[in-house]
Amino acid sequence: MWLYYIHNLGGDYLKNKYKNQLVIIDGHNLLFQMFFGMPSKIVNKEGKAIQGTLGFVGALVKIIKMTKPTHLVVLFDGEHENTRAELLDDYKANRIDYSSVSDEESPFSQLQDIYSALDYMGIKYKEVAKFETDDVIASYTLKYEQQIQIVISSFDSDFFQLINDNVTVLRYRGDNTTICDTEYLKEKYGISPCHYADFKSLTGDNSDNIKGAEKVGIKTAAKLVNQFGDLEKIILNAEHITKPSIKESIIRNAERLRVNYNLIKLNGKAKPPFILDELCYTYNDISTYEVLKGINLK
Repeated sequence: MWLYYIHNLGGDYLKNKYKNQLVIIDGHNLLFQMFFGMPSKIVNKEGKAIQGTLGFVGALVKIIKMTKPTHLVVLFDGEHENTRAELLDDYKANRIDYSSVSDEESPFSQLQDIYSALDYMGIKYKEVAKFETDDVIASYTLKYEQQIQIVISSFDSDFFQLINDNVTVLRYRGDNTTICDTEYLKEKYGISPCHYADFKSLTGDNSDNIKGAEKVGIKTAAKLVNQFGDLEKIILNAEHITKPSIKESIIRNAERLRVNYNLIKLNGKAKPPFILDELCYTYNDISTYEVLKGINLK
């Protein structure tokens, strides 16, 4: 089983043909995980809440130690209209509007401290304009995957579609961190990465408020993909689906499934904010405590 945990990684889990390795951190994904994953609110001696910053920096340092990147970037979603909402009004409409909650309850209240920490560590970061972070990460991956090994650190499963021999997805969870590769995806879902967008279009995505086809769960979606191929072929061959309820669901939801695919598919059209050479990074053994002290949060 290709499911790796941190105690087995030791920083050398990737034996690849490339000398260099680019690690891309999904910044908001990690921030939310750390802010809401802390057991309680943590304040410094001045009474300032720092649990999100503490968790973020601590996790980042551990990810760096695991992966030993030669190139590193952290990407955050900027504040702008989401172009995907033009395809589906309800896209991510289930998300909390953090502009209406108190600073104490908002992970964004500690974002500037995280930026200060990244500056202190010499790590390139950027708030993505116009596109979503997913799109920029996809652009980096599609542009550089033949030049450098790439590790995407995120719990967003949309990145599974980018996995190949040179690209893996790291799901950070302390000692239970998982490295997701082609074999992981085949074992978990029974599909290849190249068909993940087709597969997810069929099942939907509750986290993004994307509704799939009724009666089509994970096993059925995998069976359809393996039988017919991509989503368009499944729709065009719906009359050949043997189970009547599944056939009817695919035919009835065909246009919505096509919209789902356009929402989920990552095509690399966003412009990367830095070229690869600008992302060179060497870890200097700095600790979380040293970073927080350096930005006056201790």
